[in-house]
Amino acid sequence: MSNGPLIPYSTTIHVRDTCLCLHAQRAARALARRFDTALKPTGLTNQQFSLMMALNRPEPPPMGPVAKLLAMDRTTLTAALKPLSARGWVAIEPDPKDKRGKRLKLTPEGTAALASAVPIWREVHADIEAGMESNADQLRKGLLEVSG
Repeated sequence: MSNGPLIPYSTTIHVRDTCLCLHAQRAARALARRFDTALKPTGLTNQQFSLMMALNRPEPPPMGPVAKLLAMDRTTLTAALKPLSARGWVAIEPDPKDKRGKRLKLTPEGTAALASAVPIWREVHADIEAGMESNADQLRKGLLEVSG
């Protein structure tokens, strides 16, 4: 038996009903499952789709800005890049301006894989927004405020 202070059940209910972190985590998991299922035929997960979309730029970006955009540290980004690199979808190249740095580039095969996923993403995204009672733009704004 614990000798610590007892937390009233009313506190548990309050946290369950008001915790922004809990609600964001639940929504993120639900969205991830929905996009993972939809994107499965393309061979991409929702995380890989987001990562590859972050690389879809006129110039190959350095790792730092990509990690920041995806709210990842560089170690996590490196781990996420490995399967994409192994499939030949992403190339990790030396930065010509900084020999210590790396640039991330979609390969033509990666661009094709990403292009096959975009119509699926659009359809699922539209379905999610259409099914929301609340304003999706306000939700995005609020999430951006929290994520900084």
